[in-house]
Amino acid sequence: MAEEEETELSDDQKKGIAKWFLVNAPAGEIQYVSKDLKLVLNDDDVYNEAASEAFPVYNKSHLISLKMPGGFGDVLVTSYGELQDNEYLDPKTAQVAIVDHVKQACTKVRPATDEELPSAYVEEYRCALEAEILKYVAEAYPKGSCSVYCTNGKGVEEPGSDFDLVVVIAAARLSPQNFCNGSWRTIWNIEFKDDIQKLELNGKLLVGAHYFEEGNVQLDTKHECRDSTMFQESYFKLSDNTFKDLRRKLPITRTLFPWRSTRQFSLKREISEELGIGK
Repeated sequence: MAEEEETELSDDQKKGIAKWFLVNAPAGEIQYVSKDLKLVLNDDDVYNEAASEAFPVYNKSHLISLKMPGGFGDVLVTSYGELQDNEYLDPKTAQVAIVDHVKQACTKVRPATDEELPSAYVEEYRCALEAEILKYVAEAYPKGSCSVYCTNGKGVEEPGSDFDLVVVIAAARLSPQNFCNGSWRTIWNIEFKDDIQKLELNGKLLVGAHYFEEGNVQLDTKHECRDSTMFQESYFKLSDNTFKDLRRKLPITRTLFPWRSTRQFSLKREISEELGIGK
C-alpha cells in the first residue's frame, strides 16, 4: 500500500491555526503561546499576520488592563471603550489611550474630544455609578480594574430620553511560577428607560482558570442574569420648591395661604366651631 502523500498547509491555513491558538490562550498566557508559535511556524510573515489579527481579539475579550504613561492610571482594553483600532477611551480620566496590541502596552495618551465623551447630563449618572463601582472593586478584588461607559444616548442633555451605561469589571490572578493563572470578568448593561421610569439590568460573568503543574486543566464558565427596578432618584431629588410648585397658587377663596405662619390656624378650633362644640 502506497504511503499517503503529505499535504503542505497553505499560508492562510497556517495563519488560521496560529490565530486560533493565540485567541484561545488562557488568561495571561498569550505571550508564552506566541513565543512557541513563532518557533513552530518559522515564518515571520505568517506569524505577524496571525498576531496582528489575534492579539486585539484576545486583549478585548480578556479585558486586559494597561498602565497609561503620564501618571493617568490604568485603562481597560474593551470594545465598549474602543474608538478606533488602537484607541481606547478611559472615562475616569477623559483620556484616550493608544495601544500596541501585540506588545500589550499603552504607548501614549491624548485628551478625549467633546464628541467622544457623554453629555454633562449623562456624565452625572456615569460618575455617580462609577464612584460606587470603584468602592466595590477596591473591597472585593485585590487586583481589579473597572470602568463605566456610555454606549447609547451619550448626547442626551435632559430628562425624557433613554440612554445606556455599561459597567466593566476585570481582575486577574497570574502566577505562572506556581503553574496557575485565572481571571474574573463581569459586564453589566444598564438601560435607563426614562419614558417608563425603569432600569433594565443585564449581567454576564466570565470566569477562567488554568492549572498546568504536571498536567493541563482548564476551566471556562459563564453565567448570565437580569433584573429591573423603578427609578427612585427622581423622588429623592425633589426639592422643597418643587413641592411648592405643585400646590395651588390661589385656593378657592382667592386668598394666599400664609405658609410661613401656619400656626395661626387650628384644625381643632375650626372643627369645634363647625360642630358647635364648647358653646
